[in-house]
Amino acid sequence: MVPYALYPVPEMLTPSMTATPSLSPLTLLFLTTGTTLCCASANTFNMLYEPATDAKMTRTRNRPLVRGLLSKRGAALFGVLAGAAGVGALYFGVNPTVSGLGLSNIVLYAGVYTPLKAVTVLNTWVGAVVGGIPPLMGWAAAAGQAATRDGTWRELLLAPDGSSLGGWLMASLLFAWQFPHFMALSWPIRHEYRAAGLRMLAWTNPARNARVALRYSLFFAPLSLALCAAGVTSWVFVASSAPLNFWIAREAVRFWRTEGNGGSARGLFWASVWHLPGFMILALLHKKGMWERAWRAVSGLSSSSATDDGEWEDDEELQEMVAMTANKVAEKDTASRVTR
Repeated sequence: MVPYALYPVPEMLTPSMTATPSLSPLTLLFLTTGTTLCCASANTFNMLYEPATDAKMTRTRNRPLVRGLLSKRGAALFGVLAGAAGVGALYFGVNPTVSGLGLSNIVLYAGVYTPLKAVTVLNTWVGAVVGGIPPLMGWAAAAGQAATRDGTWRELLLAPDGSSLGGWLMASLLFAWQFPHFMALSWPIRHEYRAAGLRMLAWTNPARNARVALRYSLFFAPLSLALCAAGVTSWVFVASSAPLNFWIAREAVRFWRTEGNGGSARGLFWASVWHLPGFMILALLHKKGMWERAWRAVSGLSSSSATDDGEWEDDEELQEMVAMTANKVAEKDTASRVTR
């Protein structure tokens, strides 16, 4: 939802009753509902795959399949229906690109990440990719409404003008955030992961576990700068997000020095819990151009006067568009007459 709201809406989406560009609330409803259903499907298949493993860990032993509250057949049916409904809602209510990303997340989480947990510590990196895809879905959903060409995945995710960069930056935020969060979360229960046969850095290599958490915790300050440079947020965001970025980096340094001991894991865990929503809320508050538009709406001032060069340029562009449309209509009419 945050990347959807952060997308720089072009003036072409300005409603007739207001001067403020806006995206479709109905598209947002399909986006959130479809994504939720895809997450439910992926989580269901995850539980279907490892009930024996879940039974060995305190944090998962109360799950429905472990306790026998649901049959595997019922759970499988729910997973299939939720996945189909989620992917369908994203396809028909948003766009095919977002639908494809939702489907890929189900496959990655249930079909790749879950089996890898018992094989290699690289499962954490695959899980981080899964976490980074939803922000990209939100950005692509907004970009689909502003698409001026064919609206394919290339335009929405790899736009030549760089307009898709904001979506990748928000995806990288979620990708990087999961490492300090999970490395700290897994440390206190590392022995349970080991007993369950799940290969996590917390017990296979505690020193590397701490280094990875620190490495990715230092990513957020440059990311704040990148969001400003990409035109997603104003430059004030760098200063407002600095305390949050400093907090999580400081806790990550403590975690690294002690390798999780001395309460450092708890400190990093809570810093990560508060960092993510705080970072996103600040980004929303400092969305580029938002306060300028709000001031113009309150003061009654327009962005440009009738004598501004910008408006004359807009008028000229509008006239060109009208002329091009008229030419296309005339060409089609001529071709139709020739055919007849």
